[in-house]
Formats: sequence, structure tokens, C-alpha cells
Amino acid sequence: MDEANTQPGPLNADVAVIGGGVIGLGIAWEARRSGRSVALIDPAPASGATFAAAGMLAPVSELHYQEEDLLELMLESSALWPDFERNVTGSSTGRSTGYRTTPTLAVGADAADRRALADLRDVQLANGLVVESVPLREAREREPLLSPQISCAFDIPGDHQVDPRRLSAAILGALADHQPGDSSWIAGAGGGFAVQDTAAGLLWEDGRVVGVLLDSGIEVFATETVVANGLDAPRLKGLPDGLSLPLRPVYGDILRLRVPEHLQPLVTATVRGMVRGVPVYIVPRDDGTVVIGATQREDGLSASGGAANPVSAGGVYQLLRDAQVLVPAVAELELLEATARARPGTPDNAPLLGRVKGDENVQGSEGTVRGLVVASGFFRHGVLLTPAAAKICVGLMDGTVDPRWNRFRPDRFSRPLSAAKASTGGPSADTSNPLPKDHA
Repeated sequence: MDEANTQPGPLNADVAVIGGGVIGLGIAWEARRSGRSVALIDPAPASGATFAAAGMLAPVSELHYQEEDLLELMLESSALWPDFERNVTGSSTGRSTGYRTTPTLAVGADAADRRALADLRDVQLANGLVVESVPLREAREREPLLSPQISCAFDIPGDHQVDPRRLSAAILGALADHQPGDSSWIAGAGGGFAVQDTAAGLLWEDGRVVGVLLDSGIEVFATETVVANGLDAPRLKGLPDGLSLPLRPVYGDILRLRVPEHLQPLVTATVRGMVRGVPVYIVPRDDGTVVIGATQREDGLSASGGAANPVSAGGVYQLLRDAQVLVPAVAELELLEATARARPGTPDNAPLLGRVKGDENVQGSEGTVRGLVVASGFFRHGVLLTPAAAKICVGLMDGTVDPRWNRFRPDRFSRPLSAAKASTGGPSADTSNPLPKDHA
């Protein structure tokens, strides 16, 4: 990729996407496919939670108690995945996402785990999902390295997987697949789209968001600005007054291991297990490695509270111990990597997705702030929900509002926007930067 900014700016785009995680990348790609020029603002795309993600596309397995409102969105996004993946890879043989539609196998270690998985299956069936009991002999025929001591097995045909690192590289490659002079090319941006800088705040003019001010002082002017930078979203200057984005870091340890040739494939499909009441998963990759994960903690090991975090020794021990209970051959694998990243969680564990309600001084269509879309707080479901988030955001840019997703409005935790402050043309004098007339 070229240097991020080949000119000192300002830059001009149809859409500015703040954040180059999988959600921001997906939105940028769909916006590009809609015919818009897109500036992707991130100093190191796909290096946060996306870098560590296992990539399970699991609307069935990820149905959690008291989170049933998310199910419709997860199923919607799961159905979008095949077309989304085909559009990303296109006709290029050099772009691969590691997308697999092999059914997931859920297994339990003991009698208590069997009861817990059976109870969860009852909830899943009650919600119209497909989960089928598999005889233990058949489960071990499918996955010969499973422990003979497992207590139960369930087939989940609707749960698939993708490799987030390959997916991110494929989307970045697709975004770079244009030339100077194309309508999508942004002069001054690396590869005509990449702005490898940090967003400092939003730019406002006449009560609408008109772009992004970067840490370097460069301005990126855009008709639509998408805030998709995860835990950093609340730190942006110039957010609408009264808008609360209550995001918290939820850390997860994840391991990557190489499978020796004589053990390949360790598993042919994702294995999600329950071991003494604790979840664990083993996800195979096309390169002969596996990913093991499932820890979830809010212990604050990182003093900075940033996206990266020290790996928990207890988490690594727990993952290896529990994975070996299900697949004893895990003990023979080579440990390549132990990673921890923070995922952005919300009070109800549902995303902040959509436009922000404004008062009469700033509102556009549907009574919302013009030029601003928020897409953050995807917690465990970022990879799965990428196609749906991208479709919803681009739909909003086109003026389409799907009332089904109003429950995820990013302003649902906010107080009403202050009319007094909004009438000044921006949320505060130090961050409001009116658009120059020649950019109007």
C-alpha cells in the first residue's frame, strides 16, 4: 500500500469510515460497491479485536439467554454471508477469506454439560433454530480425534466460519482494486482510499457532520461519516451533545496452534464444547493451524485500557486444559501465538448501530443528525454481523430505514440532544470546524 497521505490534505470523499476493524472494513467495502468513494481512517487496520477473532459465524450457538433480540439480526447477517464473501473475493484467485460452511459440532464433556447443552437446545428449538442430536459413534466418525469420553454431541448446520485475518486482507485488497482517475479514487489517500491516521473528532457545518479531523490536523471532508472505531468511539471530539456511547472493554484470550502433519486434520469443522460448565471452541484453519478460545474477562490487566491486553496465564491454562478434554491430541500441537484483545461491549450486549436522533436544529430525515452513522459495540458478534452492519449503514446513506433495527439505535442510552448547543452548528466550539465554502 502507498503511504497513507501523499498530500497534506484536505481530502474529499463521499464516505469517511472511522475504524478499520472488520465492521469498518465491511462498511467501507459495501459503500464502495454502492458507487461511493470511501476514505478508510485507521492507523493500523485489522490490528485490534479483528486480529484476534476466531471468526465463528454462529447465530445458533451464540444465542444467549436474555439476548434473544439479537437473534433476528444474527440470522439476517448469516444469510448475507455467502454473497458478501463472493463479492469480496470476486474473480481474484489471490483473495481468500477462509470461509467454510461446514456445520459446527457442539459437544459436552460430562453429564452436567450434557444437561446444559440440552437446555440450550430447548431454547434454540423454541426460537425456530435447527440443532440435531448426533449419536456419539457418528460424532467420532466425523471427528476421529474427539475424546471417547464425551457425553453428547449436537449438529448445528447453520453455524459456519471465516478467517478474520484473511477476510480483512481480502477486503483491503478489494478496496485497493481501482486506479487514479476512477470515481472511487481519493487524491491524497494511500491506494486512493487508506488514511493511516487517527481520527481526533468530527467536523460540523450548519448542524450536520461533514467529515473528520485527524490527529495530524488533516481534514477529511465527506457527505457521510461512519463512526466504527470500537472502544475509541466515545473518545472522539465533536460527538453530538447528549450522545452516550457506553462501551466497555471485554477481553478474550485466544490461542493459535500448528497441527503436526500426522495429526492433520485435527478437526474438520468447528467444535464448540462445554467442559465442566465452561465453554471452549476449536476452529480449524486452511493453513493447518487451529484456533482455541472462549475466555471472557473484564479484569483490567491492562492499565491503559487499550485494545491490546496482556494475555492471562490462567486463561491460557484453562483453554489448553479444556480443549484437551474434548480433543486429547491438542497436547501434541505447537503453540504459535497467545493473543488478547478487547471487544467493545454495551450494557445490553447489543450493537450501537444507526443514525443518532437530533433536535429540530440538526435533524435530517427521520429526525436524525445528518451526515453521521454509528456502528460500534458489536462485542462477540463483530465478524458475524459485518454483512448486516454494512447493508444497514449503506441503506441509511441511501435513505432507507429498516424499522426492525431501531432497537439497536446508538442513541438508546442517551439523553435528548441539547437544542441550545446544537444550534451553534456543532457540539462545542473547540471541535466544530465549519466546512470551507469551496468544499460545500
